[in-house]
Amino acid sequence: MSTDKELQSWGDNPQKPEKGADEPAVLGEEGNMRELSQSADSRMDMDSPGIDTVELVSRSETKLYKRRWVMLFIFSSYSMSNAFMWLQYGIISNIFMHFYNINTFAIDWLSMIYMLTYIPFILPVMWFLDNRGIRDVVVVGSAFNCIGAWIKTSTASPDLFAVTFFGQFVCSVATVFILGIPSRLASLWFGQQEVSTACSIGVLGNQLGIAIGFLVPPILVPNVEDKEQLAHHISIMFYMTAGVATLIFILVVIVFQEKPKIPPTQAQVVARNIPPEEYSYTASILRLLRNIPFILLVISYGLNVGCFYAVSTLLNRMIIEQYPGEEVNAGRIGLTIVIAGMVGSLICGIWLDKTKTYKQTTLGIYLLSFVGMLVYTFTLSLGHLWLVFITAGALGFFMTGYLPLGFEFAVELTYPESEGTSSGLLNCSAQIFGILFTIGQGKIIDQFGTLAGNIFLCVFLFIGTIITGFIKSDLRRQKANRLAEAGMLKNHLEEGLTVPVVLNEAKL
Repeated sequence: MSTDKELQSWGDNPQKPEKGADEPAVLGEEGNMRELSQSADSRMDMDSPGIDTVELVSRSETKLYKRRWVMLFIFSSYSMSNAFMWLQYGIISNIFMHFYNINTFAIDWLSMIYMLTYIPFILPVMWFLDNRGIRDVVVVGSAFNCIGAWIKTSTASPDLFAVTFFGQFVCSVATVFILGIPSRLASLWFGQQEVSTACSIGVLGNQLGIAIGFLVPPILVPNVEDKEQLAHHISIMFYMTAGVATLIFILVVIVFQEKPKIPPTQAQVVARNIPPEEYSYTASILRLLRNIPFILLVISYGLNVGCFYAVSTLLNRMIIEQYPGEEVNAGRIGLTIVIAGMVGSLICGIWLDKTKTYKQTTLGIYLLSFVGMLVYTFTLSLGHLWLVFITAGALGFFMTGYLPLGFEFAVELTYPESEGTSSGLLNCSAQIFGILFTIGQGKIIDQFGTLAGNIFLCVFLFIGTIITGFIKSDLRRQKANRLAEAGMLKNHLEEGLTVPVVLNEAKL
């Protein structure tokens, strides 16, 4: 580590910001700072290839704002609306195939377009997030979501499949502005002991939208032969969706904020004090691509979430093949998968906040996802629908519960890089594998049946479990928080000096 880093400014009487009515928690004033017994060794632990980490770390004032929960609720609602529109076609795919007179491949692309759009747009959106901030990203994304929803309101006609596909494409653009936000939002607004829970709730909003997407379309659009009746029911669903998307867009524009005035954690104090001129978006991407543990996580995350996307997209076909005429129950099984997954996501987030066992928890949940997929695969064709509900719920609990684990583990492995960048690369991998798995499993189901298609996914989940086991657990964000809380410059503090105002980060 270089020895020329220095403290830029120290004050004797810093002015503390006044506490507002919604700013009750002052983390920097709680308790006594712990001494660090091996400060030099700990500083060396923070080093990583290509990054010379901040050396002068000391405890600064941090605050938690009550309105952080409002920001999280608004984002989760926006994410929920977009996720609903992802599955509103797929869960009643046989009905839309009849209505628009299209084949299975065309109907699958109404879901896969969400995955395909993400891949070319994620790098520009990550740049936009780093340069314009989280508020602008959420506003633009919710605008795309609203516009796409209104385009689809005019497509309840058998000859307008191309227009409804275009509306779905516009909604898919909004997804690029959503999937990488939970970890960034959690880091900007939430404290060290709740950041994983907040990330889980952000992911939970997306899962709630998927759950509604499984449940509501089969109820609103019954399987009838008369296309005029179908057009009426489809139109009602589209207008309801557009109304909700519009309300959420208005809330985002009026209420959603960029970040709190005072950072919530010591890690955010350090991140905010890195001079903008020393940050390079391209260099950040290159550093991430050289981070071997992160690359292994990108691959394993893509395999797991790609399998989830394939199961969600093709669930209707799998259930109808084994249990003909059960479109409504197919939606309920999908709902069971997601509701169980929401519980799993929340439990995993709380568990991480309590234990900080990122590697162990991620590996354990991944292994149980593989086991759950095996059990679901070999019980689907037994003829007992109640058993499918149970096995699908177990699968959803672990497979969806893995989503926030991947986000938070990535932030730990890549700190102090932008959370949006690491999350974006994770999701890019998930979209690529999601397209490949959806197409591959769909073709296998058409030719060899549901059992072979599900075994195809089991193989890749097993590979992902092995890859996860090889990820080195380098929890950089936790180290940064511990160093700051321990008081690296204890001798300066004992002399009555105050905390550093500016930290200087050595250039690459």
